[in-house]
Parts: sequence; C-alpha cells; structure tokens
Amino acid sequence: MEYGQLGRTGLKVSRLCLGTMNFGPQTTEEDSHAIMDRAHELGISFFDTANVYGWKKGEGVTENIIGRWFAKGGGRRERTVIATKLYGDMGDWPNDGRLSALNIRRAADASLRRMQTDHIDVYQAHHIDRDTPFEEFWEAMEVLRQQGKILYVGSSNFAGWHIAKAQETARRRNFLGLVSEQSHYNLLVRAPELEVIPACEDYGLGLIPWSPLAGGLLAGILRKIDKGRSATDHMVAELDKHRDKIERYEALCDEIGEDPANVALAWLLTRPAVTAPIIGPRTIAQLDGTVRALEVRLDDKALARIDEIFPGYRTAPEEYAW
Repeated sequence: MEYGQLGRTGLKVSRLCLGTMNFGPQTTEEDSHAIMDRAHELGISFFDTANVYGWKKGEGVTENIIGRWFAKGGGRRERTVIATKLYGDMGDWPNDGRLSALNIRRAADASLRRMQTDHIDVYQAHHIDRDTPFEEFWEAMEVLRQQGKILYVGSSNFAGWHIAKAQETARRRNFLGLVSEQSHYNLLVRAPELEVIPACEDYGLGLIPWSPLAGGLLAGILRKIDKGRSATDHMVAELDKHRDKIERYEALCDEIGEDPANVALAWLLTRPAVTAPIIGPRTIAQLDGTVRALEVRLDDKALARIDEIFPGYRTAPEEYAW
C-alpha cells in the first residue's frame, strides 16, 4: 500500500480510501466487517462514511455498522483514520440537518456514539450551507476540536470560491481550516479542474474524489454487458450518452492490458492535489481488484490518449477567457 499526506497536514493516509456507502443497503453487516478487515490486511487505513449513509433517516445505519466493527477491538480503531460527514437531515425538526452550530454539536455527538469512538479524525461538511456563515461554522468546529472530539475538518461538494471563503475566514480566526475536499471527479466529470483543484492546491487541501468510476461506467461496463450482466435503466441511459467515449476507453485499456476500473483510479492518482480516490466495494473480491490500481503506471502517451477521449479543462479563467 502507498501512503501520502492528507493535504498540507502531517496526517498520513492510504492512497485509496474505503468508502462505506454500500454498508447496510447493499452489503450485509457481516460482509461489511469482512471488507473492513480485508482493507486493513491490504494496508488501507483511510475510511470514509457519513451520518446519513444507510438511508434510513436518523438511524445512521452505516456508522453503527462501523461502530460495532470498532468495538471488536484488535486495533481496528487505532489503525483507522475515520472520516465522516454531516449536513443531511437526520430528523424532521428544523435543526436536524445542515451546518448550524446547534446541528454541528448534536451531529458530532451522535456520530461518536454510533461509531463507539471518542473522536472523529476528519469531520466533513457534506455540502455547502448557504444559510450558515463561516464564522458560525468555524466557531462550532473549534469547540469540537478543543474538546478533543475532532482532529481535522474537511469539506465535500464545495465550489472553489467556497473553499477560498472558508479558508480566509479560518485564517482570520488563526484556525487550521479545511484540510480536504471531497469532489465528484472522474474521467467523465472533470469540472473540478476549473477552480476546485486550483483552490485545493493553493490552500493545501487534499482532494478526495468520490464516484471515481462514474457509477460503473468506467469499470468495463461494455464487457460486463457482453457477458450477460444486467444494467439499470439509468446506467443504460448514461451509457447511451457516452457510448463512443466508453468504447474508445475500453479499447485503450485492452491495449494497455489493464482493467478499466484500475486505469480510471490510476489516472486520478496522477492528478494534482488528489490524495485518495474513494473506492466503494460491495464485496471482498471487488476490494482486492482495486488495489491493482496502485501498480498501474500510465505513461505520457497513455495520459494523452485518455485526454483525447475525455477532454479536461484548463484552470480558470484561461479555459473560458484569455
């Protein structure tokens, strides 16, 4: 396993982050525990979750699964850098979601109880809250850090200017500020290259791409369909929209001699500011397969051909101005 710094911090994390969104809805608790154990065997130390995962309002299904795994002991908690998120509604009352100081306090305590731990390593805002000023956000996070309940703060789905505003507010308060940003970033979704990645580079945030395989489109979907695998209506519609690119991409992967999923992950690992793409295996076999991505080396020719298939963006404003 390869390890790197999370942004500008001294915290080292694995270059692949284990996403847990499937734990509960698609993967049983027993299998989820087995996947997390296997992740540790492979050297994956960085796990990501959220209070809303499990998709049963207020229950925190996935965090509870992780908490019962931590409770087994054996160094499971000590060897894990756990990142969770808040923002989504966990109840039906007005302050049961978003980023008010009240919800930050309540949500943090609830996540700690569910995960049976005394601190959260990286506490992330799942979305920008346009109704809460960053002064309030940072004051609440500072209190949690002083109490020892969180160590670092991250963001998710922030625009570049949100990152800048958050960091400048934190700077005025002499606070560390954001150390990471989770963005929707993959070969088919390259918009973060305009402003999010430059903001991460300038402010020293580690970028954690989510949906690195575009919901399966970059995981060899054509091959799987040819072998009789079924696809959802949504997946079929997305494939029809991008079929030419996917066909060319899978042909390139055949030439390289690597699985499309691993090429997509390996490409992300070459991108500026990227610390660790989030992988979301439903089975141990899927988890084992993704580790190969760390060994895939894409030369300049391969990277150029990938850019031909999936054109990216130059940094703003050059992309749309001079």
